[in-house]
Amino acid sequence: MPCLLYDGKGLVKTIKFKNPGYIGDPINAIKIYNEKEVDELVLLDIYCTKEKRSIDFAKLATFTSECFMPFSYGGGVSSIDDFHNLFQIGIEKVVVNSLLFTNPLIVKEAVMKFGSQSIVASLDFKSSFLGKKKVHSHRGHNPRLPIIDFARYLENEIGVGEIFVNSVDRDGTWEGYDTEVIKSIANAVNVPIIACGGAGTLEDVKHMLYEINTNAAAIGSMAVYQKKGMGVLINFPKRDEILMGENTV
Repeated sequence: MPCLLYDGKGLVKTIKFKNPGYIGDPINAIKIYNEKEVDELVLLDIYCTKEKRSIDFAKLATFTSECFMPFSYGGGVSSIDDFHNLFQIGIEKVVVNSLLFTNPLIVKEAVMKFGSQSIVASLDFKSSFLGKKKVHSHRGHNPRLPIIDFARYLENEIGVGEIFVNSVDRDGTWEGYDTEVIKSIANAVNVPIIACGGAGTLEDVKHMLYEINTNAAAIGSMAVYQKKGMGVLINFPKRDEILMGENTV
């Protein structure tokens, strides 16, 4: 699935959660993904929490009205009302990250009220100075719990329906997913896992889907650039291309 990053104005793409480069207008991208019959779309407002902005429900409603596929959104969610309003405008799944640290009881309440299938926890992780990989929040800052402990906490204590596993170190690098960490999480929990961060070839996606057996593989750079180091081209591979493991989209 495409994972699109939004800065409140337009689409951007980061490298290791830094240096966002402008990609284009969300509506245009959504229309292209409609034509390509993408299974699901993820949109993350990467600055909404940091800038303490309110969620722009009206703007998001224009996105969902154009989107013919399941639409997941994350960014700035801080209350039960936010969950309710997002579902009201057509968002099918709400992705939460910072709220898991600042007020996890709200996420747990949302699971109970709206169902676990509609709540996705974003587990961002990054290598520490000593090389240990730890859970991070707030777009790569503030090291937190050991990864496996946190994943089990999300499943057993919070009750989320899916875990979106994203490598800060691999984001935008085209170097491939962090297979070791993603596999360890998939083996430790029973909820569906979405892999993200680092996909550079269709072989990477194929490996994640058919060998690691994650439930979904999200792509960022591959979905918005022609190739590494080349210009913007909103794109998405067909399933038979993934099965063949070709190196270009």
